[in-house]
Amino acid sequence: MRLLIVEDEKRLAVSLAKGLTAEGFAVDVVHDGLEGLHRAGEGRYDLVVLDIMLPGMNGYRVCAALRAAGHDVPILMLTAKDGEYDEAEGLDTGADDYLTKPFSYVVLVARVRALLRRRSTGSGSPVLAVGTLRMDTAARRVHRGEEEFFLTAKEFAVLEQLALRAGQVVSKAEILEHVWDFAYDGDPNIVEVYISTLRRKLGAASIRTVRGAGYRLEAL
Repeated sequence: MRLLIVEDEKRLAVSLAKGLTAEGFAVDVVHDGLEGLHRAGEGRYDLVVLDIMLPGMNGYRVCAALRAAGHDVPILMLTAKDGEYDEAEGLDTGADDYLTKPFSYVVLVARVRALLRRRSTGSGSPVLAVGTLRMDTAARRVHRGEEEFFLTAKEFAVLEQLALRAGQVVSKAEILEHVWDFAYDGDPNIVEVYISTLRRKLGAASIRTVRGAGYRLEAL
């Protein structure tokens, strides 16, 4: 999943980005409300972590502008303020959740995962099922029957992209966009490396290559 952090406290933004990257997310960071609105408006992100007190344009206005333009990307608002009025204003502008600073990093990750699950499954269920394969996106565990597969954060993230679109072909570019961050300028064949690793762990027939198009997770 690809996340955008819009936060002008640079130390906090970098810390959050490092932590979320370690959790397997692709993370981009901007420090200005106008730039955040521009980036989020491109429709490239699965979730936006949005501070309220920002230069250029505050978080309330960014959120309202995105919703007015028809963007339904989940938005988790951050603020140093507290009080019912601030929370109500944030939610009224279209935010999906609200977190007051200082906050626990563990709570932030839990809120992010909950919003992503809600969007991807529609039912709020944390489990993605593809044939006999089960991905618990909350516990970060993968099973087929009684067998459990132990995946790294990046392996899990690649498999999740395929599972979210089970039965469909997912291109290398789409996987790169959602699993690696915007600044990644390494070898795009890194995707093939992770696909190969997943095949070794899950079985060669689990992921089919569609020549010239991408990869498809098979229901086995």
